[in-house]
Amino acid sequence: MNSFGRLILVPTPIGNLEDITLRAINVLKGADLILAEDTRVSSKLMKHLEIDKRLIPHHKFNEHKTLQNIISKLKEGLHVAMISDAGTPGISDPGFLLVRTCIENTIDVECLPGATALIPALAVSGLPTDKFVFEGFLPQKKGRQKRLIQLSEENRTMVFYESPFRLVKAISQFSAFFGAERQACVCRELSKMFEEIKRGTLAELEKYYSENTPKGEIVIVVEGFSKKGK
Repeated sequence: MNSFGRLILVPTPIGNLEDITLRAINVLKGADLILAEDTRVSSKLMKHLEIDKRLIPHHKFNEHKTLQNIISKLKEGLHVAMISDAGTPGISDPGFLLVRTCIENTIDVECLPGATALIPALAVSGLPTDKFVFEGFLPQKKGRQKRLIQLSEENRTMVFYESPFRLVKAISQFSAFFGAERQACVCRELSKMFEEIKRGTLAELEKYYSENTPKGEIVIVVEGFSKKGK
């Protein structure tokens, strides 16, 4: 048995700060190091939780450069907590590379249960939840059309993340590849003051958001393909 430290992935609230768990707070207070996607964003949460610890930047632009230094700290026996701006690290956020490298170096990795946008969106969509596929952010350019073609006959409920600036375009493409009458749900600003849940066909949602400019974090849940609905 080695004397290495442990990497702990700590989910943080996607909006409402009361969604932080007691266990997450205790882990953050007890960690030797806290890795943060954006220290400016995370420092606000730390201040709210009254946790006075230095945050180390670890994001998609520097993760390859900082990786070995973090591994060295873990091998020295330090316990390292990792947080992203919101939600669970590694889910459409940095985390995968560090987790994989820890596993390769026999360093223990733990992930606390907690906030993530995709599950609440799926649950309130009114679409089947027994089987679903999480696509996260689709490629913006190269490979996007190919993936949409592949998904056009996906029979499980599909969950996507999208920017408000590209929402109308995304729904328009879904309508073109999946069919305008496919049922869908757009969840905006989940758990925040201006949370909005809009359900309808892709055609109806495209019309609505063409007339009502969206803002904030967005999850799109789309009905899966069925021969009956084709």
